[in-house]
Amino acid sequence: MKDYFKFNLKAQKLLPVWLTFLVLFIVPYVFLILKVKDIIRPDHPTGIFVFYGILILLLLIAYAIIFYIIKLTIEGVEFKGKSFVFGGTFGQFMAKFIPGLFFTIITLGIYSPWFITKIQKFFVDNTSHDSNNLTFAGKAGKLFKILFFTTFLPIMVLMIVMVFIGYKNNNFEPKTFSLYTNVLTLFIMIPYMYYIYKWMVNVRFKEYTIRWETKFWHSSGKILLEIFLSVITVGIYYPYAGLRLYKYFMGKTFAVSESSRKGFGYDLEAGKDFLFLWGQLLLTLITLGIYYPWACCKITDRILSKTYTEQIEE
Repeated sequence: MKDYFKFNLKAQKLLPVWLTFLVLFIVPYVFLILKVKDIIRPDHPTGIFVFYGILILLLLIAYAIIFYIIKLTIEGVEFKGKSFVFGGTFGQFMAKFIPGLFFTIITLGIYSPWFITKIQKFFVDNTSHDSNNLTFAGKAGKLFKILFFTTFLPIMVLMIVMVFIGYKNNNFEPKTFSLYTNVLTLFIMIPYMYYIYKWMVNVRFKEYTIRWETKFWHSSGKILLEIFLSVITVGIYYPYAGLRLYKYFMGKTFAVSESSRKGFGYDLEAGKDFLFLWGQLLLTLITLGIYYPWACCKITDRILSKTYTEQIEE
């Protein structure tokens, strides 16, 4: 028997938070980027400090608002007739976020795995269902290895190789260089996608441990195929790629205890889901983001209402 999730968050409840995000973060951020040349000038040596100071302030504002978006999203999820509950407070979140951001900046990003782990753990550990708390079991040390070997090191090697090719080939135009670099970076990120998802899906709930069970090469091949199809269709296929990967990820996710094993799944309706997603995305684009709360709630509701768990017979 399949037990399906539900999503009860209404767009009207999300709208005020989203409009606040647009006004206090998106608009100032776009303005800052457009004016970056006026702020950072050779005759204005303090301009770079002003620029990054404003950027950090906007980042704090963004995550302050994102806290409430995540809280509303968690509490909008329902399973077996009972909604998830989030018990974390804004003050507790900022007490972790501000020091974490500070240490990440002064360590030039080295602290970021510990920062990310604390934020992930904060949201998971403060979530409960039917009075049973979830617990995140991912470790910062493992995340550091993932980020170093799948992101930092490969991108550094790629940049060195591309610069060397550009130096040896004088006709290598900057636009071509940028295109090749971006495409190659996308494919290089496949191991990162695999390992970061596996790191994130490591949650304990009651007597169960929820993990992703699959092999690197098979999963990487699946991710590679979906990225390739998205690239050659100039992004048209991209929403469907996301759905296919979601279905794949769900099918490889299991909740295991000493006496029971449950699997997750997603009932994909290829054509209908593809058209539905594009319809919501286009409405969001033509309304300059105003429609986003409706799109977010409708898409999440459609996906979660077809996501399920079921008992697996040993």
